[in-house]
Amino acid sequence: QVQLVESGGGLVQTGGSLRLSCSASGGTFSNSGAMGWFRQPPGKEREFVAAIRWNGGTTRYADSVQGRFTISVDKARNTWYLQLNNLQPQDTAVYYCSAGTGIILSSLTLRTAYKHWGQGTPVTVSS
Repeated sequence: QVQLVESGGGLVQTGGSLRLSCSASGGTFSNSGAMGWFRQPPGKEREFVAAIRWNGGTTRYADSVQGRFTISVDKARNTWYLQLNNLQPQDTAVYYCSAGTGIILSSLTLRTAYKHWGQGTPVTVSS
């Protein structure tokens, strides 16, 4: 059974940076696999942040993070990352990593497309 474990969240000031990591165990991924990051701000629904194909060939970003966040994958370590730069208070949320197989391109941003989820790591941006 695939298990995902996030790390790297914390408290940061406006304009600061963090790098989130998601390590996978208990399974393997093919090139059709996809890894994603979603977040859930306080009192709001979980929303898409970024996604990447397991082969690293395709990425997608939410408009709100485009140009500030970068998703990447290290296949050798079964780990993917989310680099968060120029953080703003509205980025405050619990960040969840996710993984799935056989996800078509148009579904990379959909929460329902991902089968496996981590437990979440909190990111708090102070103003």
